[in-house]
Amino acid sequence: MKFNLFKKKPEAMVAPEPTGDTTMTMAPASAVVVSTVVDTSGSNNTEISKNDMFEEIKSKFLNEIDKIPLPPWALIAIAVVAALLVLTCCFCIIKKCCCKKKKNKKGKKGKDGFNMKNMQGGEKHQDDDDDEGETGLTEEEKEEEEKEEEKLGKLQYSIDYDFENTKLTVGILQAADLISMDSGGTSDPYVKVHLLPDKKKKYDTKVHKKTLNPVFNESFVFKVPYEELGGKTLIMSVYDYDRFSKHDIIGEVKIPMNTIDLGQPIEEWKDLESAEKEEPEKLGDICISLRYVPTAGKLTVCILEAKNLKKMDACGLSDPYVKIQLLQGGKRLKKKKTTVKKNTLNPYYNESFSFEIPLEQMQKILVAVTVFDYDKIGKNDAIGKIFVGSKATGLGLKHWSDMLANPRRPIAQWHALQQEEDIDGQLASLAAKK
Repeated sequence: MKFNLFKKKPEAMVAPEPTGDTTMTMAPASAVVVSTVVDTSGSNNTEISKNDMFEEIKSKFLNEIDKIPLPPWALIAIAVVAALLVLTCCFCIIKKCCCKKKKNKKGKKGKDGFNMKNMQGGEKHQDDDDDEGETGLTEEEKEEEEKEEEKLGKLQYSIDYDFENTKLTVGILQAADLISMDSGGTSDPYVKVHLLPDKKKKYDTKVHKKTLNPVFNESFVFKVPYEELGGKTLIMSVYDYDRFSKHDIIGEVKIPMNTIDLGQPIEEWKDLESAEKEEPEKLGDICISLRYVPTAGKLTVCILEAKNLKKMDACGLSDPYVKIQLLQGGKRLKKKKTTVKKNTLNPYYNESFSFEIPLEQMQKILVAVTVFDYDKIGKNDAIGKIFVGSKATGLGLKHWSDMLANPRRPIAQWHALQQEEDIDGQLASLAAKK
Protein backbone atom coordinates (compact mmCIF):
# COMPACT_ATOMS: atom_id res chain seq x y z
CA MET A 1 0.00 0.00 0.00
CA LYS A 2 1.24 3.45 -0.78
CA PHE A 3 0.31 6.37 1.46
CA ASN A 4 0.59 10.03 0.47
CA LEU A 5 1.88 12.38 3.05
CA PHE A 6 -0.54 15.07 1.99
CA LYS A 7 -4.24 14.61 1.33
CA LYS A 8 -4.34 17.30 -1.39
CA LYS A 9 -1.90 17.80 -4.15
CA PRO A 10 0.20 20.89 -3.34
CA GLU A 11 -0.23 23.80 -5.72
CA ALA A 12 2.75 25.44 -7.37
CA MET A 13 3.90 28.59 -5.71
CA VAL A 14 5.41 31.58 -7.38
CA ALA A 15 8.66 32.46 -5.72
CA PRO A 16 9.97 35.98 -5.56
CA GLU A 17 12.82 37.00 -7.68
CA PRO A 18 16.05 35.46 -6.55
CA THR A 19 18.40 37.56 -4.59
CA GLY A 20 21.94 36.97 -3.59
CA ASP A 21 21.00 35.18 -0.34
CA THR A 22 18.18 32.96 -1.61
CA THR A 23 18.33 30.33 -4.37
CA MET A 24 15.68 28.09 -5.82
CA THR A 25 16.06 25.00 -7.94
CA MET A 26 13.57 24.13 -10.61
CA ALA A 27 12.78 20.41 -11.03
CA PRO A 28 11.72 18.81 -14.29
CA ALA A 29 8.06 18.92 -15.23
CA SER A 30 7.37 15.43 -13.87
CA ALA A 31 8.99 16.15 -10.52
CA VAL A 32 7.49 17.78 -7.46
CA VAL A 33 8.72 21.21 -6.47
CA VAL A 34 10.36 21.07 -3.06
CA SER A 35 10.46 24.24 -1.02
CA THR A 36 13.31 24.95 1.34
CA VAL A 37 10.86 26.06 3.97
CA VAL A 38 8.49 23.52 5.60
CA ASP A 39 5.71 25.01 7.58
CA THR A 40 4.29 23.57 10.78
CA SER A 41 1.03 22.62 9.14
CA GLY A 42 2.91 20.00 7.03
CA SER A 43 4.27 18.21 10.16
CA ASN A 44 0.83 18.15 11.74
CA ASN A 45 -0.62 16.62 8.62
CA THR A 46 2.14 13.93 8.71
CA GLU A 47 1.29 12.92 12.30
CA ILE A 48 -2.41 12.77 11.46
CA SER A 49 -1.72 10.58 8.45
CA LYS A 50 0.39 8.17 10.62
CA ASN A 51 -2.40 7.87 13.17
CA ASP A 52 -4.87 7.15 10.41
CA MET A 53 -2.57 4.46 9.04
CA PHE A 54 -2.24 2.79 12.48
CA GLU A 55 -6.03 2.88 12.98
CA GLU A 56 -6.54 1.36 9.54
CA ILE A 57 -4.08 -1.51 10.26
CA LYS A 58 -5.65 -2.11 13.66
CA SER A 59 -9.15 -2.29 12.20
CA LYS A 60 -8.01 -4.71 9.49
CA PHE A 61 -6.30 -6.93 12.12
CA LEU A 62 -9.44 -7.02 14.28
CA ASN A 63 -11.56 -7.82 11.25
CA GLU A 64 -9.27 -10.75 10.40
CA ILE A 65 -9.49 -12.06 13.97
CA ASP A 66 -13.27 -11.83 13.87
CA LYS A 67 -13.26 -14.05 10.80
CA ILE A 68 -11.50 -16.91 12.73
CA PRO A 69 -14.14 -19.49 13.82
CA LEU A 70 -12.95 -19.61 17.47
CA PRO A 71 -14.25 -17.94 20.61
CA PRO A 72 -12.15 -15.10 22.10
CA TRP A 73 -11.08 -17.12 25.15
CA ALA A 74 -9.61 -19.83 22.89
CA LEU A 75 -7.57 -17.28 20.99
CA ILE A 76 -6.26 -15.83 24.26
CA ALA A 77 -5.30 -19.31 25.51
CA ILE A 78 -3.45 -20.09 22.28
CA ALA A 79 -1.56 -16.79 22.54
CA VAL A 80 -0.58 -17.48 26.16
CA VAL A 81 0.66 -21.02 25.34
CA ALA A 82 2.68 -19.75 22.40
CA ALA A 83 4.26 -17.07 24.55
CA LEU A 84 5.18 -19.65 27.22
CA LEU A 85 6.78 -21.94 24.63
CA VAL A 86 8.88 -19.11 23.27
CA LEU A 87 10.00 -18.09 26.77
CA THR A 88 10.87 -21.71 27.67
CA CYS A 89 12.98 -22.15 24.53
CA CYS A 90 14.84 -18.92 25.22
CA PHE A 91 15.50 -19.97 28.83
CA CYS A 92 16.86 -23.39 27.78
CA ILE A 93 19.18 -21.86 25.19
CA ILE A 94 20.54 -19.31 27.67
CA LYS A 95 21.06 -21.98 30.35
CA LYS A 96 22.87 -24.31 27.96
CA CYS A 97 25.24 -21.58 26.85
CA CYS A 98 26.01 -20.64 30.47
CA CYS A 99 26.73 -24.28 31.44
CA LYS A 100 29.14 -24.69 28.54
CA LYS A 101 31.03 -21.57 29.54
CA LYS A 102 31.32 -22.78 33.15
CA LYS A 103 32.53 -26.21 32.06
CA ASN A 104 35.16 -24.76 29.74
CA LYS A 105 36.40 -22.41 32.45
CA LYS A 106 36.63 -25.27 34.95
CA GLY A 107 38.51 -27.47 32.48
CA LYS A 108 41.04 -24.73 31.77
CA LYS A 109 41.47 -24.16 35.46
CA GLY A 110 42.22 -27.85 36.05
CA LYS A 111 44.79 -28.00 33.25
CA ASP A 112 46.60 -24.72 33.62
CA GLY A 113 46.46 -24.21 37.35
CA PHE A 114 45.53 -25.85 40.62
CA ASN A 115 42.63 -25.39 42.99
CA MET A 116 43.51 -23.84 46.32
CA LYS A 117 40.61 -25.67 47.95
CA ASN A 118 42.54 -28.90 47.55
CA MET A 119 45.27 -27.45 49.77
CA GLN A 120 42.90 -27.10 52.72
CA GLY A 121 42.27 -30.22 54.81
CA GLY A 122 39.28 -28.95 56.78
CA GLU A 123 36.84 -28.60 53.90
CA LYS A 124 33.23 -29.52 54.38
CA HIS A 125 31.43 -32.08 52.23
CA GLN A 126 29.26 -29.30 50.83
CA ASP A 127 32.30 -27.68 49.19
CA ASP A 128 33.24 -31.01 47.58
CA ASP A 129 29.74 -31.38 46.19
CA ASP A 130 29.93 -27.87 44.72
CA ASP A 131 33.23 -28.71 43.02
CA GLU A 132 31.76 -31.89 41.54
CA GLY A 133 28.80 -29.94 40.19
CA GLU A 134 31.08 -27.43 38.48
CA THR A 135 33.19 -30.07 36.75
CA GLY A 136 30.19 -31.48 34.91
CA LEU A 137 31.56 -35.06 35.00
CA THR A 138 29.29 -37.88 33.91
CA GLU A 139 28.59 -40.91 36.12
CA GLU A 140 30.88 -43.12 34.01
CA GLU A 141 33.78 -40.69 34.45
CA LYS A 142 33.20 -40.60 38.20
CA GLU A 143 33.22 -44.42 38.35
CA GLU A 144 36.50 -44.47 36.42
CA GLU A 145 38.02 -41.98 38.88
CA GLU A 146 36.89 -44.11 41.83
CA LYS A 147 38.47 -47.19 40.24
CA GLU A 148 41.71 -45.30 39.73
CA GLU A 149 41.73 -44.19 43.37
CA GLU A 150 41.06 -47.71 44.66
CA LYS A 151 44.35 -49.52 45.25
CA LEU A 152 44.18 -53.31 44.92
CA GLY A 153 47.83 -53.96 45.70
CA LYS A 154 50.93 -54.66 43.61
CA LEU A 155 52.80 -57.69 42.30
CA GLN A 156 56.50 -58.31 41.75
CA TYR A 157 57.34 -60.72 38.95
CA SER A 158 60.17 -61.72 36.62
CA ILE A 159 60.24 -62.77 32.96
CA ASP A 160 63.10 -64.55 31.20
CA TYR A 161 63.17 -66.18 27.77
CA ASP A 162 65.59 -68.92 26.74
CA PHE A 163 66.07 -68.52 22.99
CA GLU A 164 68.00 -71.78 22.60
CA ASN A 165 65.36 -73.98 24.27
CA THR A 166 62.38 -71.71 23.38
CA LYS A 167 61.24 -71.58 27.01
CA LEU A 168 59.54 -68.65 28.75
CA THR A 169 60.12 -68.61 32.50
CA VAL A 170 57.71 -66.52 34.59
CA GLY A 171 58.61 -65.91 38.21
CA ILE A 172 56.02 -64.87 40.81
CA LEU A 173 58.14 -63.27 43.52
CA GLN A 174 55.83 -61.49 45.96
CA ALA A 175 52.80 -59.24 46.40
CA ALA A 176 52.28 -56.24 48.66
CA ASP A 177 49.50 -54.07 50.05
CA LEU A 178 46.72 -56.40 48.87
CA ILE A 179 43.16 -55.44 49.79
CA SER A 180 41.51 -57.54 52.47
CA MET A 181 38.86 -59.95 51.21
CA ASP A 182 38.02 -61.76 54.47
CA SER A 183 36.05 -60.47 57.42
CA GLY A 184 39.15 -60.59 59.63
CA GLY A 185 40.89 -57.91 57.56
CA THR A 186 43.21 -60.34 55.76
CA SER A 187 43.23 -62.55 52.65
CA ASP A 188 44.43 -66.01 51.61
CA PRO A 189 46.15 -65.05 48.33
CA TYR A 190 47.56 -67.16 45.54
CA VAL A 191 48.43 -66.38 41.90
CA LYS A 192 47.24 -67.97 38.66
CA VAL A 193 49.54 -67.68 35.64
CA HIS A 194 48.62 -68.42 32.01
CA LEU A 195 49.32 -67.28 28.46
CA LEU A 196 46.35 -66.15 26.40
CA PRO A 197 44.83 -67.25 24.09
CA ASP A 198 45.84 -70.71 25.34
CA LYS A 199 43.74 -71.32 28.46
CA LYS A 200 44.62 -74.97 28.82
CA LYS A 201 47.96 -74.57 30.54
CA LYS A 202 47.53 -72.73 33.84
CA TYR A 203 49.81 -72.65 36.85
CA ASP A 204 48.87 -71.85 40.46
CA THR A 205 51.17 -70.81 43.27
CA LYS A 206 50.75 -72.06 46.80
CA VAL A 207 48.10 -70.42 48.98
CA HIS A 208 49.45 -68.15 51.72
CA LYS A 209 47.06 -67.94 54.66
CA LYS A 210 45.99 -64.70 56.35
CA THR A 211 48.38 -62.21 54.81
CA LEU A 212 48.27 -59.11 52.62
CA ASN A 213 52.00 -59.25 51.77
CA PRO A 214 52.72 -62.83 50.61
CA VAL A 215 56.15 -63.96 49.41
CA PHE A 216 55.85 -66.69 46.75
CA ASN A 217 59.24 -67.11 45.03
CA GLU A 218 57.85 -69.62 42.52
CA SER A 219 58.59 -69.92 38.80
CA PHE A 220 56.73 -71.54 35.91
CA VAL A 221 57.91 -72.53 32.44
CA PHE A 222 55.99 -72.23 29.16
CA LYS A 223 57.31 -73.97 26.04
CA VAL A 224 56.62 -71.37 23.33
CA PRO A 225 58.49 -70.74 20.05
CA TYR A 226 59.72 -67.17 19.78
CA GLU A 227 57.78 -66.44 16.58
CA GLU A 228 54.51 -67.27 18.41
CA LEU A 229 55.19 -65.11 21.47
CA GLY A 230 54.14 -61.84 19.82
CA GLY A 231 50.50 -62.90 19.66
CA LYS A 232 50.25 -63.97 23.30
CA THR A 233 49.40 -62.10 26.50
CA LEU A 234 50.75 -63.04 29.91
CA ILE A 235 48.08 -62.95 32.63
CA MET A 236 48.98 -63.03 36.34
CA SER A 237 45.81 -63.04 38.46
CA VAL A 238 45.84 -62.76 42.26
CA TYR A 239 42.98 -64.66 43.94
CA ASP A 240 41.69 -64.97 47.47
CA TYR A 241 41.28 -68.66 48.32
CA ASP A 242 37.97 -69.72 49.85
CA ARG A 243 37.46 -73.28 50.96
CA PHE A 244 33.68 -73.34 50.76
CA SER A 245 32.86 -71.09 47.79
CA LYS A 246 34.22 -69.67 44.56
CA HIS A 247 37.61 -68.01 44.85
CA ASP A 248 37.42 -64.22 44.54
CA ILE A 249 39.81 -62.40 42.24
CA ILE A 250 41.69 -59.49 43.86
CA GLY A 251 43.32 -58.09 40.73
CA GLU A 252 45.50 -58.97 37.78
CA VAL A 253 48.47 -57.89 35.69
CA LYS A 254 48.26 -58.15 31.89
CA ILE A 255 51.41 -58.03 29.77
CA PRO A 256 51.15 -58.27 25.95
CA MET A 257 54.33 -60.09 24.96
CA ASN A 258 54.86 -57.86 21.91
CA THR A 259 55.33 -54.84 24.19
CA ILE A 260 58.38 -56.06 26.14
CA ASP A 261 62.03 -56.65 25.27
CA LEU A 262 62.99 -60.28 25.88
CA GLY A 263 66.65 -59.65 25.11
CA GLN A 264 67.39 -59.44 28.84
CA PRO A 265 65.67 -60.69 32.02
CA ILE A 266 62.90 -58.49 33.44
CA GLU A 267 62.11 -58.01 37.12
CA GLU A 268 59.67 -55.31 38.21
CA TRP A 269 56.68 -54.28 40.33
CA LYS A 270 53.31 -53.50 38.83
CA ASP A 271 50.03 -52.32 40.33
CA LEU A 272 47.14 -54.75 40.16
CA GLU A 273 44.25 -53.78 37.93
CA SER A 274 40.65 -54.76 38.42
CA ALA A 275 39.83 -57.84 36.39
CA GLU A 276 37.23 -57.66 33.67
CA LYS A 277 34.07 -59.60 34.39
CA GLU A 278 34.05 -62.60 32.11
CA GLU A 279 30.95 -64.45 31.07
CA PRO A 280 30.73 -67.99 32.47
CA GLU A 281 32.70 -70.25 30.17
CA LYS A 282 30.68 -72.97 28.47
CA LEU A 283 32.31 -76.30 29.26
CA GLY A 284 29.78 -78.62 27.66
CA ASP A 285 27.01 -81.00 28.78
CA ILE A 286 26.94 -84.62 29.88
CA CYS A 287 24.06 -87.10 29.87
CA ILE A 288 24.00 -89.74 32.60
CA SER A 289 21.46 -92.35 33.68
CA LEU A 290 20.78 -93.38 37.29
CA ARG A 291 19.06 -96.60 38.39
CA TYR A 292 18.62 -97.99 41.91
CA VAL A 293 17.24 -101.40 42.98
CA PRO A 294 16.31 -101.20 46.70
CA THR A 295 15.97 -104.98 47.23
CA ALA A 296 19.45 -105.66 45.89
CA GLY A 297 20.97 -102.42 47.22
CA LYS A 298 22.47 -101.75 43.77
CA LEU A 299 23.14 -98.30 42.21
CA THR A 300 23.91 -98.22 38.50
CA VAL A 301 25.46 -95.13 36.92
CA CYS A 302 25.50 -95.13 33.12
CA ILE A 303 27.59 -92.56 31.24
CA LEU A 304 25.69 -92.13 27.99
CA GLU A 305 27.29 -89.24 26.08
CA ALA A 306 28.63 -85.68 26.20
CA LYS A 307 28.31 -82.77 23.79
CA ASN A 308 29.87 -79.38 23.03
CA LEU A 309 32.86 -80.02 25.26
CA LYS A 310 35.49 -77.32 25.69
CA LYS A 311 38.39 -77.45 23.24
CA MET A 312 41.49 -78.48 25.17
CA ASP A 313 44.03 -79.41 22.46
CA ALA A 314 45.85 -77.15 20.04
CA CYS A 315 44.04 -78.77 17.12
CA GLY A 316 40.67 -77.59 18.51
CA LEU A 317 39.57 -80.99 19.83
CA SER A 318 39.88 -83.05 23.02
CA ASP A 319 40.46 -86.63 24.12
CA PRO A 320 37.74 -86.92 26.77
CA TYR A 321 37.07 -89.62 29.33
CA VAL A 322 34.82 -89.63 32.43
CA LYS A 323 35.66 -90.44 36.04
CA ILE A 324 32.94 -91.44 38.55
CA GLN A 325 33.56 -91.09 42.29
CA LEU A 326 31.38 -92.37 45.13
CA LEU A 327 31.63 -89.99 48.11
CA GLN A 328 30.42 -90.15 51.71
CA GLY A 329 31.20 -87.49 54.31
CA GLY A 330 33.90 -85.99 52.10
CA LYS A 331 35.70 -89.32 51.74
CA ARG A 332 36.06 -91.20 48.47
CA LEU A 333 34.67 -94.72 48.74
CA LYS A 334 35.08 -95.94 45.15
CA LYS A 335 36.06 -94.62 41.73
CA LYS A 336 35.71 -95.83 38.15
CA LYS A 337 36.34 -94.35 34.70
CA THR A 338 35.29 -94.77 31.10
CA THR A 339 37.41 -95.35 28.02
CA VAL A 340 39.11 -92.43 26.25
CA LYS A 341 37.47 -91.11 23.07
CA LYS A 342 40.05 -89.59 20.72
CA ASN A 343 39.77 -86.27 18.92
CA THR A 344 36.15 -85.40 19.62
CA LEU A 345 34.04 -82.83 21.44
CA ASN A 346 30.89 -84.96 21.31
CA PRO A 347 31.88 -88.40 22.66
CA TYR A 348 29.43 -91.32 22.95
CA TYR A 349 30.14 -93.85 25.73
CA ASN A 350 27.06 -95.84 26.88
CA GLU A 351 29.15 -97.42 29.66
CA SER A 352 27.58 -98.60 32.96
CA PHE A 353 29.10 -98.88 36.43
CA SER A 354 27.45 -100.54 39.45
CA PHE A 355 27.92 -99.86 43.17
CA GLU A 356 26.48 -101.79 46.12
CA ILE A 357 24.82 -99.36 48.51
CA PRO A 358 22.27 -100.30 51.21
CA LEU A 359 19.02 -98.32 51.15
CA GLU A 360 19.73 -96.69 54.54
CA GLN A 361 23.01 -95.26 53.15
CA MET A 362 21.47 -93.66 50.04
CA GLN A 363 20.75 -90.37 51.85
CA LYS A 364 24.45 -90.00 52.72
CA ILE A 365 25.93 -90.83 49.31
CA LEU A 366 27.07 -88.36 46.65
CA VAL A 367 28.13 -89.27 43.10
CA ALA A 368 30.67 -86.93 41.46
CA VAL A 369 31.16 -87.10 37.69
CA THR A 370 34.21 -85.39 36.12
CA VAL A 371 35.10 -85.12 32.43
CA PHE A 372 38.87 -85.09 31.77
CA ASP A 373 41.00 -84.44 28.70
CA TYR A 374 43.54 -87.23 28.35
CA ASP A 375 47.13 -86.14 27.77
CA LYS A 376 49.98 -88.57 27.08
CA ILE A 377 52.54 -86.09 28.40
CA GLY A 378 51.72 -84.29 31.59
CA LYS A 379 48.65 -84.06 33.79
CA ASN A 380 45.16 -84.81 32.51
CA ASP A 381 43.15 -81.57 32.67
CA ALA A 382 39.59 -81.45 33.98
CA ILE A 383 37.08 -80.07 31.49
CA GLY A 384 34.14 -79.90 33.90
CA LYS A 385 32.39 -81.59 36.80
CA ILE A 386 28.95 -82.24 38.32
CA PHE A 387 27.57 -84.15 41.32
CA VAL A 388 24.23 -85.69 42.26
CA GLY A 389 22.81 -86.80 45.61
CA SER A 390 20.34 -85.99 48.36
CA LYS A 391 22.56 -83.08 49.48
CA ALA A 392 22.95 -81.63 46.00
CA THR A 393 20.97 -78.65 44.72
CA GLY A 394 19.08 -77.84 41.55
CA LEU A 395 19.19 -80.43 38.79
CA GLY A 396 21.53 -82.72 40.75
CA LEU A 397 18.99 -83.07 43.56
CA LYS A 398 16.03 -83.46 41.17
CA HIS A 399 17.75 -86.26 39.21
CA TRP A 400 18.55 -88.14 42.43
CA SER A 401 15.01 -87.72 43.77
CA ASP A 402 13.47 -88.93 40.47
CA MET A 403 15.65 -92.03 40.64
CA LEU A 404 14.56 -92.87 44.22
CA ALA A 405 10.91 -92.22 43.31
CA ASN A 406 11.13 -94.68 40.39
CA PRO A 407 12.96 -97.79 41.65
CA ARG A 408 14.33 -100.26 39.10
CA ARG A 409 13.85 -97.72 36.29
CA PRO A 410 16.81 -95.94 34.64
CA ILE A 411 16.34 -92.15 34.74
CA ALA A 412 18.42 -90.21 32.19
CA GLN A 413 19.21 -86.50 32.49
CA TRP A 414 21.46 -83.90 30.83
CA HIS A 415 23.69 -81.84 33.15
CA ALA A 416 25.70 -78.70 32.34
CA LEU A 417 29.36 -79.09 33.32
CA GLN A 418 30.77 -76.63 35.84
CA GLN A 419 34.28 -75.61 36.86
CA GLU A 420 36.00 -78.32 38.87
CA GLU A 421 37.12 -75.92 41.59
CA ASP A 422 33.55 -74.65 42.06
CA ILE A 423 32.18 -78.18 42.53
CA ASP A 424 35.05 -79.10 44.86
CA GLY A 425 34.22 -76.05 46.97
CA GLN A 426 30.59 -77.12 47.25
CA LEU A 427 31.58 -80.68 48.20
CA ALA A 428 33.97 -79.40 50.85
CA SER A 429 31.24 -77.20 52.27
CA LEU A 430 28.83 -80.15 52.48
CA ALA A 431 31.49 -82.29 54.17
CA ALA A 432 32.07 -79.60 56.81
CA LYS A 433 28.37 -79.49 57.68
CA LYS A 434 28.07 -83.18 58.58
